[in-house]
Amino acid sequence: MTPAEAADVLCFVLQYKYLRLEYLNVRCVKYSAYLLCPYSAVEASGKLDFGELELELYDSRYMLRGAKDQKWAGKWCKPSCIPISIILVLIILVVVLSLLDHKWEDERRQHEQLLANEWVQCRTTCKLSLVESIPEGLVFNETLPHMQTHDAWVRLIDLAEEKIEIGSFYWFLQGNNESTSDKGKDIFKRLMEAGKERKIKINIAQSMDDPKQPNKDSAELQAAGAATVRTLNFTRLIGAGVLHTKMWVVDRKHAYIGSANFDWRSLTQVKELGVLITNCSCIGKDLGKIFDVYWDLGLNDSKIPDVWDPSYQTLYGRENPMNISFNSTEYKAYLSSSPSAFCPKGRTPDIDAIKDVIDNATEYVHIAVMDYFPVTLYTEPPQYWPEIDDRLRSAAINRKVKVRLLMAKWNHTRSNAYRFLHSLADLSSTYPWVDIDVKMFIVPANAEQQKIPFARVNHSKFMVTDKTAYIGTSNWSADYFINTAGVGFVTTPESNQANSSNIQQQLAHIFERDWNSSYAHPLQEFLPS
Repeated sequence: MTPAEAADVLCFVLQYKYLRLEYLNVRCVKYSAYLLCPYSAVEASGKLDFGELELELYDSRYMLRGAKDQKWAGKWCKPSCIPISIILVLIILVVVLSLLDHKWEDERRQHEQLLANEWVQCRTTCKLSLVESIPEGLVFNETLPHMQTHDAWVRLIDLAEEKIEIGSFYWFLQGNNESTSDKGKDIFKRLMEAGKERKIKINIAQSMDDPKQPNKDSAELQAAGAATVRTLNFTRLIGAGVLHTKMWVVDRKHAYIGSANFDWRSLTQVKELGVLITNCSCIGKDLGKIFDVYWDLGLNDSKIPDVWDPSYQTLYGRENPMNISFNSTEYKAYLSSSPSAFCPKGRTPDIDAIKDVIDNATEYVHIAVMDYFPVTLYTEPPQYWPEIDDRLRSAAINRKVKVRLLMAKWNHTRSNAYRFLHSLADLSSTYPWVDIDVKMFIVPANAEQQKIPFARVNHSKFMVTDKTAYIGTSNWSADYFINTAGVGFVTTPESNQANSSNIQQQLAHIFERDWNSSYAHPLQEFLPS
């Protein structure tokens, strides 16, 4: 309602009240009514219609002052004033809210203009680069020119001017004097120098310590005054789970998202994949909102709110991706997060992002993950969870989409994994057009490398379709989407024209390289005879 409309309502109401008060000779706000509305209802029409006559009769029969009312004669507030006062207050509120609505509309337009300016900047400055860790001794016939994870992290530390924000599972960069831990030690040293000498503010959100492997590196950074560390207690917050995220946010305009932990083995002994994002404030600020969730939940008295404060909300998601440009290629992109309890308004849950990418594929879905299980792994008894499995089966049968799944085979692979994978791959024999294939990727290890615990594995977590690239931090089992924190980066090029800088096509080439290598073994080799 506009202020003018509100004034009309006030005038109409007071016209009626003016008549009643004039008839009863009760002086309350008569003068106000006169000033606002110089004509009474009777004067305005020149006569009494039937409705007005009824009102006058009602007044004469039931509203005449009696002895009981006489006691109010000398009072400043009479019974007749109360409803009028209430009406006046309500009308004033309508007018004020109307004015505030105009103010809020102006602020919304200003915010949209700021976002538009940011989009313009992102369309001209963003740079996306796939980064990998290739374990020592793993040699491909085809060499793809991607930056190493170590070099990407060094780049982020060097770019930092004010702040580095890190979401991490655990810390083990310095190792135990292993010969190949130099790159991890280098990252730790650079972080220490950035925090102490360059006065870069370093905030670390991490999961609870494992008693078998405490977070000594982050504790050392904090003890030296180089970083501030907060630890999330998922048992208290959500009943179970861990912070499994691996991400950097630098000055809210540079970032890394990927599979690499803050562990020296992730730089030299484990196969990893991630994305380096530079000079891209729209992604940096949005990833910063995810970090803010971790950071605030790291307080000792924190709890997950029923409704997140608007400051955590995002405008970007599956339904409204941001527009960015890199090397003449336009992309739509957004960030996803898990679990859903960590998703403020606007944030797409990670599992929904994965399902959406699969559902939109028209030709192929290629997946590389360390674990793939359509069940919960860390609950007793296990619970069936077909969220992803059903989507893959539907894509293959209903839409004739070719599905390729590359899962890691290492010392810690669960034996029942092969049964689940075989159940999926066996659909290829049901109809001529159904094409689902599964392979196991094995990172070779010599005698010395075999002694390194929790190493020599393909730890990647990505998916690429004919339309979209997805890079995440979660393994693909139910637990990682129900009660474990992780993030995903989803990007879709506007055009699929051949372009060496197209991130979706680059990721497709990485998958093809791995799938066709001698390290990828048919699933049949591992099925019980």
